[in-house]
Amino acid sequence: MLPPRPQNRSDFPFYAGMPVSLSGRQWLVVLAGVVLAFYLLTAPWTHPLSPWGRWLPALLFCTVPLVALSLVAGRHWTAPFHRLTGRDALLMFGIAVLNMVVTLPLGALVNGLHHGSVNPLFQSMGQADATTRWMTFAAMVPQLLGEELLTILPFLALLWCLATRLKLQRRTSVVLAWILSAIPFALVHLPTYQWDLMQCLLTIGSARLVLSLAYIFSRNLWVSTGAHVINDWTLFGAGLWMASLAD
Repeated sequence: MLPPRPQNRSDFPFYAGMPVSLSGRQWLVVLAGVVLAFYLLTAPWTHPLSPWGRWLPALLFCTVPLVALSLVAGRHWTAPFHRLTGRDALLMFGIAVLNMVVTLPLGALVNGLHHGSVNPLFQSMGQADATTRWMTFAAMVPQLLGEELLTILPFLALLWCLATRLKLQRRTSVVLAWILSAIPFALVHLPTYQWDLMQCLLTIGSARLVLSLAYIFSRNLWVSTGAHVINDWTLFGAGLWMASLAD
């Protein structure tokens, strides 16, 4: 990916003319790219049986939406990205910690009441060799960037619709877009968690709301991606460590 151009962070991009405005048809192109990217992530033929097998779907997952965005925004496709600052790094770690503080007790509550499912990746990584584990952790980076695009691009599209078309106040539009964009993210996790709607909406949805705050506060997709990576690396790493102690 090319380094991001310096951009004005005073507002969110694309919904109010900064750096350009996108039309309804252009947002449909972007959202179609997001849907296609998710299909490519889950399609069996994108998962070759090799230690590198996770890289192809992960790279397609994050690349396809950015290609769609570049088709409609031109050179301004980098607008959601900014160079990281010290404040960004602090926010990145702070949001990751906040996410674990919020979602771990909530997940325990849901599991206790509803017998929630465990992410099958925990089991597969527990049975994998060291090389495969390192490959999996590394491939999480492009995949989690893709998960951020899966949420933040619809967030920006919703913000455009609510503020520009429905003429709602900016703060109201941001809050509604923040909440609504978390719902598809929760629902796409249904196959991972045995189609447990309560677990996905409460646990995954809550995690998504916290992680989206990283972008809302920073206007920088690198920050929300970094928070997501720190969160998942910590959870999966801790899970593997605890499993090793139990052996």
